[in-house]
Amino acid sequence: MIIGIAHVNLTVPPGTLEQAAEFYGNTLGFTRVAVPVLQKDTLAWFDITPKGQQIHISSNSAVPNEPTASRHPCFKLENVEKLNELRERIWAHYEKGGEGKPMAADKPGVVNSGAKGVEYPTRFFARDYAGNRLEFSL
Repeated sequence: MIIGIAHVNLTVPPGTLEQAAEFYGNTLGFTRVAVPVLQKDTLAWFDITPKGQQIHISSNSAVPNEPTASRHPCFKLENVEKLNELRERIWAHYEKGGEGKPMAADKPGVVNSGAKGVEYPTRFFARDYAGNRLEFSL
């Protein structure tokens, strides 16, 4: 019987794993963990939770991400305060620019792309530097 998700793999352009470290490690606060030695130049792994759920970032895809694709993982936050804090942090990185800058982010304090429906009153979306769509929700 399935008891959970071990990891989700997202693709990024070759040579951008340090941008992944900036965005997924510093902006989102995930913990980078070791990858298999033979794949250290093409993978970055990040723990999402202490229980072993991970995001795997793969930079060995020759096919670029479609920047308007709707496929995405959804990250669950513990409360609305943490959700808003993360939204602010992602927006700040988007505005500041630099290494790993999100391609898109919902601006705090305005109607966002995730608030379109009564079923989803507390969520928002962003796109990482490679165009991967990410949802953040309660």
